[in-house]
Amino acid sequence: MPNCCSETECAIEKHKERQRSTLIAVLGINITMFVVEMVAGLLASSTALLADSLDMLGDSLVYGFSIYVVTRDDIWKARSALLKGAIMAGFGLFVLGQAGYKLLYPAVPQFETIGLVGLIALGANALCLALLWSHREDDVNMRSVWLCSRNDIIANVSVLGAALAVWMLNSQAPDILVGLAISVLFLHSAFRVVRDALTAYSAQNRITESFESSPDH
Repeated sequence: MPNCCSETECAIEKHKERQRSTLIAVLGINITMFVVEMVAGLLASSTALLADSLDMLGDSLVYGFSIYVVTRDDIWKARSALLKGAIMAGFGLFVLGQAGYKLLYPAVPQFETIGLVGLIALGANALCLALLWSHREDDVNMRSVWLCSRNDIIANVSVLGAALAVWMLNSQAPDILVGLAISVLFLHSAFRVVRDALTAYSAQNRITESFESSPDH
């Protein structure tokens, strides 16, 4: 009959494997949608779609790092979350630059393409959010992944709103405003992820220092 320790270790390994499988699934979805939205954004001259496609690319990188650290210790998970926060901040700043470029070189985007691709992206991200829901409080690594997915839903709804406003106003302004809003969302989430990662990293360092300074070691 297996002892409690063995049963606990087995349960932990199964849980980590479920995390890994979920991350692989959402990684595949995000890579596919990155390609779709990038091509559509270029063809439609849409800042909002380009911003959302880069969000998908950023999430793909995030999920890739998360898969790498899912079986590692909390220090590695905190480091991964810190790197994710830096990536999110970088994409937020990139979108700000794209919005500035569109102001200098105006062009009314194709609202039909924005709306159609926005709906597809919303469905894809809703699936990702559903897959990640049960893991959102597992640890700092999975929480940062869930935050990325939640932000994607908000960004997709904003893109659909931009498509409607572009159609009604025949103006690029809604597209640019949505791009700016997405960048602010990126930067806010990046701050939260970095803050959580630094807190977790500091806590683990204190635990390590306490363990190493104990009389038995």
